[in-house]
Amino acid sequence: MAASRFASSDLRRTAGSSPKPKGRAENRDTLCRNVLIYGNCRYEDQGCTFSHDQNKNNANQSDMSRRALNVESPSFTPANLQTTAKKATFSTQAANAPTFTPRGLAASPAIPADPEAAIFNPAVIREFTPGFELNSQATSNGSGQDGSVNYDPFSLAAVGQNLPGAPYNPYADEHAMAGAGSGFYPGAGAFAAPLQPLQHHLYAPVGPHREDLMPYHRLAREFFLPDKLREDLQKKSEAALQIMPNSQLPQMENYHSLVPLDTTHRKNANIFGYPSWAYKAVSSKTGGLYCLRRLEGFRLTNEQAIRSVKEWRKIDNANVVTIHDAFTARAFGDSSLMFVQDYHPLSKTLAEIHFTHTTTGPGNRFQAKSAISEAALWGYISQIANALKSIHSVNLAARCIDVTKIILTDKNRIRLNACSILDVVHYDTRRPIQELQQDDFVQFGRTILCLATNSPPTQLTNLKAAIEQMSRSYSVELRDTIIWLLTPALPPAQKGIEEFIRGIAGHIVTTLDQSQHQADGLNSELYRELENGRIARLLLKLGTINERPEFDGDRAWSENGERYMLKLFRDYVFHQVDSNGNPVLDMGHMLRCLNRLDVGTDERICLTSRDDQTSFVVSYKELKKQLGNAFGELQKSSKSGRAI
Repeated sequence: MAASRFASSDLRRTAGSSPKPKGRAENRDTLCRNVLIYGNCRYEDQGCTFSHDQNKNNANQSDMSRRALNVESPSFTPANLQTTAKKATFSTQAANAPTFTPRGLAASPAIPADPEAAIFNPAVIREFTPGFELNSQATSNGSGQDGSVNYDPFSLAAVGQNLPGAPYNPYADEHAMAGAGSGFYPGAGAFAAPLQPLQHHLYAPVGPHREDLMPYHRLAREFFLPDKLREDLQKKSEAALQIMPNSQLPQMENYHSLVPLDTTHRKNANIFGYPSWAYKAVSSKTGGLYCLRRLEGFRLTNEQAIRSVKEWRKIDNANVVTIHDAFTARAFGDSSLMFVQDYHPLSKTLAEIHFTHTTTGPGNRFQAKSAISEAALWGYISQIANALKSIHSVNLAARCIDVTKIILTDKNRIRLNACSILDVVHYDTRRPIQELQQDDFVQFGRTILCLATNSPPTQLTNLKAAIEQMSRSYSVELRDTIIWLLTPALPPAQKGIEEFIRGIAGHIVTTLDQSQHQADGLNSELYRELENGRIARLLLKLGTINERPEFDGDRAWSENGERYMLKLFRDYVFHQVDSNGNPVLDMGHMLRCLNRLDVGTDERICLTSRDDQTSFVVSYKELKKQLGNAFGELQKSSKSGRAI
């Protein structure tokens, strides 16, 4: 660490001070320095003995220069040295001395007196050669066998054989390339791995990019997530952490903090035959968030019905809500059947998205909104087909494909919900699995027809009229797909989900492409948040050290030694001001300094104390080491001993 002290004092100019009279006559011929520097001398009328006539002094200086440059003039010898030997002088024969030639160089050929020979000729004029011995036996550019060097700049025949290999590329897929011709240059060997890891603190500009800014322009919000995406995630986090104070809901043995998820208080028993309710709950065992679906007034008569839920744990599909467990409970004052499934905050059903709630009558719970685009319908069809393929492959049936039981968890992302409930409720009246799977296609077709015609399920009574209505707004392919789903297969033939997927393969590819584009967009946003964890960890360490009131009985622990330098670094990063004393809030400067400290670069910065009396010139590498030492002291004294 290089440190220096600066004292605030006025600089005194030697030339500007009052000269002391020497009492010598020769001073009158010496030009005053003030005249040379300032053009005049303020002490000219106050006893300055030097000459102030600049024109007169020019002639005297020319005579003195001629006398001073005489080769026979004696060399300067200090007056306080006692010398007995004769002073050395330059002889007139020095002008005829031979030209100086460095040792080891051959005599250069004489340059002819012809004026035309003065033109630059590489064959005559030798290039500069370092002062080491040359080996005349070397046959090519570079080093000889005995370590000597022979380099001819005009012989480039074998230059490529001795040029250094390509630098190490840390982003290459393979580094074990060896042998001749494996590198960029012929004969380059295997790359050597670097001693230090990659500098992952650097931000990479991953698209899409703005075109109305200069390359060096950056906005503060460009370092973080977009406002819309951040707002959506924060709303979901808020919903996940929502609680109900003074709630009258019961606390079960394994789940607590229940929050109702239903938006209406009206009991609806159309799907399951029992009124159902949904709650958000926290597991007492794992602390995770789950969705509890309750069937009110259900009495379990066969224990095997609950065990059938275990088969649904085998399904791991992106378009099916995962089922974890099922149990009975009396905490609500009745006999209730509880299903435990994954919780997706702020998710809505397709009925809530595409139909408006109304209270005009018991039969018109939903009112249609604007028409759905055909691309969105094909996306729904592709995702439901993906879910059915996963369900039918394990010899199960969805049995619950309805607009009120399909939730939208993200943009154009749907999941089948409450699929296992009817297997438990209707366990005693079991039907063949093949018949149930064929019924899934009919429910599938009715759901898409409801969305295409903007008709709630209760109003979809005439299927033929509904198909004619949707054929006016959508393509023939979509109409034929819905007709295929609604038409039962003639026994003994049966429809299969693989056959249906082959028929809509083109639209499934389109849905896959859209999901990959969405993944690319999320990855692009993730790059911006890549280093936020590292910066947060660094700020936590600095926060535990800076301005610490007391440690180990020392009240000035944070003001001494390396901790004091970390305090000045904190001021350098966050407490900068401009020339008028106004705060400088430069987000780029803060992130740049913290990233360089996290990596520990060799770049040096100047840290100044608040009273401007002390300055330190220190590198980020040294600051990182000091930060680790100071935090290590705190960590040793901590009971937990855990590092941040």
